[in-house]
Amino acid sequence: MTEKKPRMAADERRLLVLDAASTVFGNAGYAGATTDMVARAAGVSQPYVVRMFGTKEQLFLEVLHRALDRIIAAFREAIAGDPEVPIARRLGNAYFTLTADRSILLNLMHGFVLGADPVIGPRARCGFMDVYRLLREEAGMSAEEASEFLAGGMMANVVLAVRLFDDYAGDPAVRELMGTVFPEKLDLIRKGHPPLPTSMPPRSG
Repeated sequence: MTEKKPRMAADERRLLVLDAASTVFGNAGYAGATTDMVARAAGVSQPYVVRMFGTKEQLFLEVLHRALDRIIAAFREAIAGDPEVPIARRLGNAYFTLTADRSILLNLMHGFVLGADPVIGPRARCGFMDVYRLLREEAGMSAEEASEFLAGGMMANVVLAVRLFDDYAGDPAVRELMGTVFPEKLDLIRKGHPPLPTSMPPRSG
């Protein structure tokens, strides 16, 4: 007689669907993703996803909220870290460790470009400002330091989101830019984001 597998608890199934949704939204974007795609990625039915989260919009908000929560939690851990290490370096190291999960940075980017959306836009702005306030109030950065840190983070997001590292071997300008954006973490970033086998060759002319 075949032994039945134990049923997953509701909170475990919820995390399973959120993990799948993070990947699907990250790869397809908000407009391109569907609850059916999420359901298939999670190995559950589409009605189950809808019953658990409601609309696609609400599911994306959950994904965005979780990504921002993970960033804030990592930053707070870094703030409480070794005081001998400059705070910007601690925070930068924490953020680049998180980028090993591409879905985090991709869903942040998708959320930010939906700034005009009447529901998602306010949530994305609120999350962005939560990070800024953390840098100012908990990390003790000046307004200029916080702005510079966020600018560097957004540049890193763009470089990673467009998979610029896929052209690293064949384009000296890409190597130059990535060496500037990731002066201390370049080897780690490249190891965590190997190029796709279908990467197109860089354009010439």
